[in-house]
Amino acid sequence: MDDFLTVIALIISVNAVICLYRAAVGPTTQDRVLGVNIVGTKTLVVVILVTYILAENFFLDVAFVYALLLFVVTVALSRYLEAEGWKEAS
Repeated sequence: MDDFLTVIALIISVNAVICLYRAAVGPTTQDRVLGVNIVGTKTLVVVILVTYILAENFFLDVAFVYALLLFVVTVALSRYLEAEGWKEAS
């Protein structure tokens, strides 16, 4: 079971790197915000998988705090960009 979860964690990690490309390139600000949020969510899933693989419960606490921070940062960044009028550099 641990080997299966390790493979899944590696696949999700590779997928997160692909999403990181979208966050870096864009082309719009919305794409970048969405890309950063997806990378954060995939990282959260990998942390939870590592929790089960290593059977260490404190990683689950780290995952909860990380999820809370990810939510707060996404909402704050979205509200900031909404207040700024979603200006696009072209």
